[in-house]
Amino acid sequence: MTSKDKILEELKKCREDPIYFITRYVKIDHPVKGRIPFKLFRFQQRIVNEVHNHRFNIVRKFRQAGVTTIMAAYSLHMIIFERHRNILCVSIGDREAKAFLNRVVKMYDELPVWLKPKVTERNKSTLELSTGSKIKSQPAGAGRSESASIIVVDEAAFVKDFEEFWQAVFPTVSTGGKAFLISTVNGTANLYYQLYQNAIQGKNEFNAIDIRWQEHPDYTEEWAKSMKSSMPERSWLQEYECEFLGTGDTFVDGNTLRKLSHNISEEFSEKFTRAYRVWKDPEPYHQYALSVDPAYGRGRDNTAFHIIDLYSGEQVAEFCSNTISVKKLAKVIYEEGNRYNLAYVIIERNALGIVLFEELFHELAYENIYMDDKGQFGIQTTKIEKEKALAHMEDSLRRSLIKVNSNRLVDELGTFVVKENKIEAEKGYNDDLVMSLALGCYAIKDILENSPVTLDKKEAEQESLAEKIFRSEYQDKTDRMKEYRKWVLS
Repeated sequence: MTSKDKILEELKKCREDPIYFITRYVKIDHPVKGRIPFKLFRFQQRIVNEVHNHRFNIVRKFRQAGVTTIMAAYSLHMIIFERHRNILCVSIGDREAKAFLNRVVKMYDELPVWLKPKVTERNKSTLELSTGSKIKSQPAGAGRSESASIIVVDEAAFVKDFEEFWQAVFPTVSTGGKAFLISTVNGTANLYYQLYQNAIQGKNEFNAIDIRWQEHPDYTEEWAKSMKSSMPERSWLQEYECEFLGTGDTFVDGNTLRKLSHNISEEFSEKFTRAYRVWKDPEPYHQYALSVDPAYGRGRDNTAFHIIDLYSGEQVAEFCSNTISVKKLAKVIYEEGNRYNLAYVIIERNALGIVLFEELFHELAYENIYMDDKGQFGIQTTKIEKEKALAHMEDSLRRSLIKVNSNRLVDELGTFVVKENKIEAEKGYNDDLVMSLALGCYAIKDILENSPVTLDKKEAEQESLAEKIFRSEYQDKTDRMKEYRKWVLS
């Protein structure tokens, strides 16, 4: 066989098998050993095979797994052996983008001459070959209109405004192109998490690739023990255990979130246009609490309520909707409150809550509305009271005093964070289920400790609930509140 025949045979092997090409001809920079051949570990070979055989891939990786280097080598393989491919490699910043392309360029430079197509363009952001294929590497915020046949996003969970960027670039690959998302985890308040969850549930076209530190031959139990002792637990869980829950600045700690996530139940019935989920019907002789956080029903914030069994602490039902009016909500609460053995109804005492009080008590004659220690209906949530309510909720969840069945609630808890002395949902996420549960936990503690007398309509004064509240707190606002009620119930 002539040397030309040998070269043609090698070219064929490299073209057909990216692993052969990488392990035989690609070299990388090792922090200790210097420039060495890229001998792929078994889990790294698995990544190459999965990426090669699927159009859309999303990789959940541990730190220093070499996945970025793998994608640099695989991208080089594509522009050498495929014609007219435009590969867009996106990183979290300009420095990272340049570093990615620099890896590709160094790999190209170390190849044998017969394996290197001619370079037609080469600069800090682009490498283009005579095959007509090129790699362009850039930060996520640059070049949103870039047309690409293949997109590689490195550390996708950390890319700023990734959702906006993804909406702009994904259509360019959705009809025949490829996409590869790579990242360590960064909590649940990001598009990467949503895409990954949908992938493992079969709700999108992405192939989910999971790799664990135990697959790395150099990472032993002794190594893990040493690493754990030298870094915060949150960092270990995020960077090596690939744990989504509790890896951001979540109000509820990661261990509690993982416990809640493992205990959710998908065994529920639905009604009220699927806004209402029921895990358990009412038990005779059990007492229940229904805690509600009302909203305007104008398609923005959600109206949410939970029904909690006071005997077991179990969440037996949950409601969540952003379109229901206060008047219709009152009827739902009236119906379900009565069905659950005249449940305590717990409502925040604010402007919207007053309207709900009025509907429930005066119009529908509901007879078990929670009163605070001052004898006033509902809970007045000042900043201090809100923090107390959240503290009661956190304590109840951590100590398993409340059993959560809802994945919707756990998802909200995963994006409910502490930032700059504020406790609230991450931007773009809701916390209505969380706040209604916190309200319930706050009142339930009082109910169980003090056993307040159930409100009896027949024993109440003839004046309406609204008038009672107005007289005690809102005398100077009566006319304005009547107009407010008229608008809300319209």
